[in-house]
Amino acid sequence: MDNKARHILSLSGGKDSTALAILMRDRVRDMEYVFCDTQKELPETYDYLDRLQAYLGKPIVRLNAQRGFDHWLQIYGGYLPSSRMRWCTKMLKIKPFEEFVGNDSVLSYIGIRADENREGYISTKPNIKAVYPFKEMGIVEADVMKILEGSGLGLPKYYEWRTRSGCYFCFFQRKAEWAGLLERHPELFEKAKQYEKIDESSGIRYTWSQTESLGELAKPERLQEIKQKHDRALKSETQASPGQKLYQIFGTVLDDEDDQEPCLICQL
Repeated sequence: MDNKARHILSLSGGKDSTALAILMRDRVRDMEYVFCDTQKELPETYDYLDRLQAYLGKPIVRLNAQRGFDHWLQIYGGYLPSSRMRWCTKMLKIKPFEEFVGNDSVLSYIGIRADENREGYISTKPNIKAVYPFKEMGIVEADVMKILEGSGLGLPKYYEWRTRSGCYFCFFQRKAEWAGLLERHPELFEKAKQYEKIDESSGIRYTWSQTESLGELAKPERLQEIKQKHDRALKSETQASPGQKLYQIFGTVLDDEDDQEPCLICQL
């Protein structure tokens, strides 16, 4: 291990990076904790980070992009971020992190578990080396839950209706999660809806979901359809996997809607 390197753990407000921070608190005394704040996060995420900061006894540095989401939306011609063009991750997450690091030698701690088959990383700068303590220690999801429960933090509140951290208008949200946003935070749902643009004359649609706009999703009959489908899937998964906890069942059901992987820096 490079004794001159800075030790940095980037938090997302999700369970895995939080558990990693808890685990490493007493192992790496000079650890730096950072959170790339898009200023479009869920209230539950900010609350969870505040609680984690109190537990760590050390400040979580909030990294803000010099230009916010609305600026980059204009630069990208009003094209909303999508799985094909994830400019939000690049400009609001990765860039602020790399600017914070500069040219220093850095060990970046990533919360990918031993039971996950992926190696994704947030930066390709040669002075930043990714390390994966969970993989090295054989820590799996059940261990992560024990770490969170043992600390008293538990899961963030958004796990009651959503499976991942990230912006409130994240395009990776499933239909049931958009419905959850409308129910839990109607003001944020309305703000997300205002970003959408539909040109009736040309047929060009700039919407968060490729299949329907938020206005279409929010219609009572459509919401009822989404909730009924979600409830049936939850019931079926509960019967098929009686030993699973609710958050696991909920996550499985939502993940079955599609197989697109969200950005790791937002998810972990």
